Amino acid sequence: MPRSDTQQPRLTKDADGAASIEAARRDLAERLRARRAELEESIVARVRGVGFDPALGEDAEYISGARAAIAESVDYGLMAIERGDEWIDTLPAAAVAQARHAASHGVSLDRVLLRSNAGHSIVRDFVMQEAERIDSPGERAALRHVLRTLGVLLDHFTSSIAREYQEESERMARTPQLRRAERIQRLLAGATRDAGELDYDFEAEHVGMIAMGPKADECVRALAAALGCQLLSVARGDETVWAWLGGRRAPPVAEIDRLLSGRKGTGVSLVLGAPASGIEGWRLTHRQAQAAMAIALRSPQPITCYADVALLAAVLKDRELAQSLVEINLAPLGVQKDGDVARETLRAYFAASSNAATAAAALGVDRHTVERRLNAIETRMGRLLHTCQAELQVALRLEELGDIDRIEAPASLVDTSRPR
Repeated sequence: MPRSDTQQPRLTKDADGAASIEAARRDLAERLRARRAELEESIVARVRGVGFDPALGEDAEYISGARAAIAESVDYGLMAIERGDEWIDTLPAAAVAQARHAASHGVSLDRVLLRSNAGHSIVRDFVMQEAERIDSPGERAALRHVLRTLGVLLDHFTSSIAREYQEESERMARTPQLRRAERIQRLLAGATRDAGELDYDFEAEHVGMIAMGPKADECVRALAAALGCQLLSVARGDETVWAWLGGRRAPPVAEIDRLLSGRKGTGVSLVLGAPASGIEGWRLTHRQAQAAMAIALRSPQPITCYADVALLAAVLKDRELAQSLVEINLAPLGVQKDGDVARETLRAYFAASSNAATAAAALGVDRHTVERRLNAIETRMGRLLHTCQAELQVALRLEELGDIDRIEAPASLVDTSRPR
């Protein structure tokens, strides 16, 4: 819808009444920059509409990278609108990285370009909204220049992304490790013919993990050796490794935690799925690790276990429902000092397994103070705490993670690539 007269200034005209193309570009770019947050969120929403599908190789890292690529591309597009198509040059670094990530993770070029086209159409819509009240020939000429720039920009993005994607694909074809990754991806997608080529017992008990850090590969190998487990691993970037530990029994998380604690200073964090058996369990424990990774990327810990964040990961699958969960449960607590005290008290109370005396000791107050605060919280909420404890704990955790709009979680828990 067009904006009101007060929100929609006309394109700048010179003293003779003819629109200055350069001034018009600057004017239009500035007005679009004033709506930059709205523009970026509209593109993000359109890209989400295409659907992130880990079954097609779009894992948690790829989804997280999409936001950075969109942000840099919006800035790049606004600069092109201001300066003209002669300015257009090298793609933003985040867009290049996303194209290469797509190629190395099995995301099809068609899906990559579909998202690029979707973003371009949103920018064009915003330009037309800003220029809807144009009525003079000079102003229309300026708009034609801007629309031509957008066309050149789309061609440039399409060809550059395709080139980056192809170069990465060719590099992959020459790398044995990446061919191994393809076999694992096909197996995750349901294929069975690659299982015998990976020298791993898929009928064993498994724990799937994702290791992140500069020594991720070294870390998973050391863990496998210390636990006496069979290891299947594959690098998924410079500092990310997918791995499975297998054996007659799955290694307990407590033992993995102990061994990781003994390797302090490595800068490696682990995301763990739950133990599972057989080929389907091998797939499931990895999907669980991928779901937990959406949280680990936002709130890094030495170890993040799916079993500890399963409910949170499920809630994050729907951004709007996650936001409403926070608002419904935490808005009654308030946002000023009293709200901060209420949140602090609830976190201590839940961490103490709902024991008021233990929570009081942690907070440095007496038990009666904690009980009074809890009673006040129940009055504000109009509910007893024991009837909504799970919702409150998840809402508090979501609030700790920060801006829910920037927490991307896979649309599906399946994290594989389509067989080629």
